[in-house]
Amino acid sequence: MDLRKLKTLIDLVSESNISELEITEADGKVRIVKADPHAAAPSYVTAPPAARPLAEVTPPPATIAAEVVATGHTVKSPMVGTFYRSSSPGSKPLVDIGSEVKEGEAVCIIEAMKIMNEIEADHSGRITRILCENGQAVEYGQPLFIVE
Repeated sequence: MDLRKLKTLIDLVSESNISELEITEADGKVRIVKADPHAAAPSYVTAPPAARPLAEVTPPPATIAAEVVATGHTVKSPMVGTFYRSSSPGSKPLVDIGSEVKEGEAVCIIEAMKIMNEIEADHSGRITRILCENGQAVEYGQPLFIVE
């Protein structure tokens, strides 16, 4: 299912009185669940390419979030999309563990609806953890990096 269609479905659920929507198509199954009527965006489950089984996309467990708060500043995803560490395939990552970053410096790319969005550090410091794999689907508010 393409990202534009998925975004439209998410908007439909968030703006309506329905709390859950499930759609099955030839290329996969999508289930959108509104967790809280006041939430900014509902959570969802989507099928990866046909060769792999259906996977649920969820934010990291609360124990990781508690560790994140205790050990440094968390750079979070401002949108739903696909996380990329470099600006193009085969090029070196924008940041690695140990990289010094300044506030406003690009740290990754998130592709959403076929648009490559540079994500900037909202805090200066050193990257101590990278919490996502290259090519991984990310949700709004999902932790991406730890900066100390």
